[in-house]
Amino acid sequence: MTLEPSENPESSTPDSGGASTDDPVQNEPNILVPRRRPIQERSRRKFQALLSSSREVLVEMGFDSFTCEEVASRAGVPIGTLYQFFANKYVLVCELDRQDAHGVIEEIERFAQKIPALDWPELLNDFLEHLADLWLRDPSRRAVWLATQATPATRATAAVNEREIARMIASVLAPLMPATDRERRAFMAEVLVHVSYSMLNFSVSTGHSASISEGGNVEEVHDATVTELKRMLTAYLWLAEKEAQVD
Repeated sequence: MTLEPSENPESSTPDSGGASTDDPVQNEPNILVPRRRPIQERSRRKFQALLSSSREVLVEMGFDSFTCEEVASRAGVPIGTLYQFFANKYVLVCELDRQDAHGVIEEIERFAQKIPALDWPELLNDFLEHLADLWLRDPSRRAVWLATQATPATRATAAVNEREIARMIASVLAPLMPATDRERRAFMAEVLVHVSYSMLNFSVSTGHSASISEGGNVEEVHDATVTELKRMLTAYLWLAEKEAQVD
């Protein structure tokens, strides 16, 4: 059996996004990134094929059974080609998470074009509806999010991706919550993103458990959870703006 190199994301070589074994002990986990990103069209196709295959394997087999060999086989490329781009499976799932984050950022930009026609409760409601639908309809999003919770390095990398989304949300909230200062909006945007992802994961996992054990409906549980999420975040933002106006 072929062993995957650098299975521990904390002991990878520097170009793999992990720490070198010769480096001093670091207090912060390393951010996991591809060894290189393709420039030529042929390489880009292979890169994208590997990411697409990774999603399939992750959904079908789960992260524990996820292997680079299986991903390369499904993508129809040699395992050596995969390792040219990705040091290990941890880097792969982090790149999938980055891909998902960029998709969310594009959606936020699209919603931002509706300002000032929408006030922030309407904007938040529409955005959460869209995000929740993606989470429910595309099982790979939850699978990727769960996989990034596996190690300190993958969690740290996912946090970077979440902060990218939060920065975009903070900029959208700026004209809608003018009384709230910039630093508070930035922090609130991070809270909003993290809570939303956690609750969406909760909605799917709880709904799935209910459907198995009690004959429940996954979509009903999901919808109920999203409704509570909207109430919670709307109240959170409303209270912050009211407090800022008083101050």
